Amino acid sequence: MDAAQFRADFPEFADTTKYPDSAVNLWLTLGANLLPEDRWCDLLDLGLELFAAHNLAIAAGNQLAASVGGAPGQVKGPTTSKSVDKVSVGYDSGAVALTDGGFYNLTTYGIQLLQFARMVGMGGIQL
Repeated sequence: MDAAQFRADFPEFADTTKYPDSAVNLWLTLGANLLPEDRWCDLLDLGLELFAAHNLAIAAGNQLAASVGGAPGQVKGPTTSKSVDKVSVGYDSGAVALTDGGFYNLTTYGIQLLQFARMVGMGGIQL
């Protein structure tokens, strides 16, 4: 798995200025060290890509916060309501969040990754 294949599969990360190859490769490499190949089997590349996408999306939020003078890395959950003047919006994040998903519930990529991780981690394995 490399940055070029990742960008082909996830074109929303095509901007190499916002998502440089070094960052993509960092997360792909870390994912390769954390996701056991013997469990993920044919789904390993997808798992690596979802792991990278989740962490790149989190990093992009941190970069945005820093660019406007905010503190990067602040922990916050999904938006559940927001109002500006007379207009308001709310989201039922519980409808899509996974139980005990924690950090992975912060992006759609994390939710998908955790769903797959729970599936590939089920059951015994024969050696």
